[in-house]
Amino acid sequence: MQTGAIIIGDELLSGKRQDKHMATLIRLLAARGMKLGWVEYVGDDPARITASLARAFAGDDLVFSFGGIGATPDDHTRACAAEALGLPLEVHPEARALIEGRFGAEAYPHRINMGNFPIGSRLIPNPVNQMAGFSHGHVHFVPGFPSMAWPMVEWVLDTFYPHLRNDQPDVEANIIAVNAREGDLITLMQTFAERYPALRLSSLPNFGNDAIPQMHIEFGFSGQPALVQMAMSEFRKALQEMGYELREK
Repeated sequence: MQTGAIIIGDELLSGKRQDKHMATLIRLLAARGMKLGWVEYVGDDPARITASLARAFAGDDLVFSFGGIGATPDDHTRACAAEALGLPLEVHPEARALIEGRFGAEAYPHRINMGNFPIGSRLIPNPVNQMAGFSHGHVHFVPGFPSMAWPMVEWVLDTFYPHLRNDQPDVEANIIAVNAREGDLITLMQTFAERYPALRLSSLPNFGNDAIPQMHIEFGFSGQPALVQMAMSEFRKALQEMGYELREK
């Protein structure tokens, strides 16, 4: 099961606001030995939101959807989730109690819609203002406000996915080969990719910078610590035998 994110809002695509959710989600996952597999950014376009959510519901990934669950006309996420699931919206009884308890008569006619979720949804508690998010399957919906969204994400991870926590998370090791060209090292990279299929091999070429003026390539292996150490030791030796000057990252 990979972890993905759908981050919704025209303000992000127009540049009016900078997304903070991806970096924080990476940090929250890393604290649990997990990692982010993919991210989608979607504007406030109901058709595109529905299509993104339909893919999420149809897949097996753990997905967090950020934004669009308020009560204003541009908050489409709840309706799009219902359409993607082929289910009607219904005011969740626990959400109704929370909203009425906070707003009283002012819960109607608009604020009550913040509890209008696809039938069968589960609530995600909001520690800031009690306006709950919701979950359906492995897709979890939280507000766009960071102060609310991030503790809600942590609650979901710790409540529903403690089994995904990894006490031995992947590590990454890097080495820089000076005056190296990717075209000359493809065969070597293919050999190591086949030899260590459980690891991810990365190659990042650079035409020179202040630290290393010459053209160079930063190679990396990521995966379980013991395997990474073994692969990097062999890869470093192979580069040295080919005559490359190496720099530690």
